[in-house]
Amino acid sequence: MWSSKNSVHVFGSPTSSRPTTCQLFRPPLQQQYVVITILAMPPRLNIVVPIKRVIDFAIKPRINQTKNVIETNGVKFSLNPFCEIAVEEAVRLRESSKDLVESITLVSAGSAKIQDTLRAGLALGADKATLIDIPAIDDSRSLELEPLAVAKLLKAFVEKSNANLVIMGKQAIDDDSNQTGQMLAGLLNWSQATNASKVTVDEASGVVTVAREIDGGTETLSAPLPLVITTDLRLNTPRYTKLQDIMKAKKKKTEKITPEDLGVDITPRLEIVSLSEPAKRTGGGKVDSVDALIGKLKGAGAI
Repeated sequence: MWSSKNSVHVFGSPTSSRPTTCQLFRPPLQQQYVVITILAMPPRLNIVVPIKRVIDFAIKPRINQTKNVIETNGVKFSLNPFCEIAVEEAVRLRESSKDLVESITLVSAGSAKIQDTLRAGLALGADKATLIDIPAIDDSRSLELEPLAVAKLLKAFVEKSNANLVIMGKQAIDDDSNQTGQMLAGLLNWSQATNASKVTVDEASGVVTVAREIDGGTETLSAPLPLVITTDLRLNTPRYTKLQDIMKAKKKKTEKITPEDLGVDITPRLEIVSLSEPAKRTGGGKVDSVDALIGKLKGAGAI
């Protein structure tokens, strides 16, 4: 608390540095009461951004010799593109107003190899990062987490970190599940806005407005905090990281925890029996006339 000439400033929450302002009205001497008007400030955003390490989008995945898992030895990995967009949006919210965002925390589940992915996210502008260490199956890979297990880990982490906003990619490009964000919102019992193409925050009311593309147009949703947002490709274009930002990221705080620390059972519920390559497409052909085309289509049973 501190005071000025005509007002007293009181910190309304131990987790927020934004004060509540009490305006004091000085009464005449003959009156024996004071009228106090309390102007409550909206909460600052404590943002959690879950990210994932995936095979680089420019690499074609290959099935290993056992035909039940994707080959990862000698393969380039990078930050999931949708997750990168989520980190960029969190940083842009901070840049839009210096008093809007209190912290941006990255979290990812996997092996120690994910440290490089977390550093990439920190270089984009996040404040700190947490690795949820997943036990390894062998030297090349960790236990594969299912969307529900990831959602349970994130729920426990979000509650532990007192976050009021989660921004995450709508899907990972390796499994394309598009389930974790929705499951997380359900477990937390929070509002959700999926496939966001635009995000704005009203600082006065603390209401978040999200535009999302749908068939035939754009749908606009508004919801108070806390909220889960999943990002679409059209939300933004992530910035290129500078060398100085990469060097600064190495000094930012990172911690390691385990699923046991969060009290979450990550035992798989599903078993992948086999994987197979899609059938190769046959080459096309040319015809000399419309009649020839119709004849071929009839022969193929297409018409």
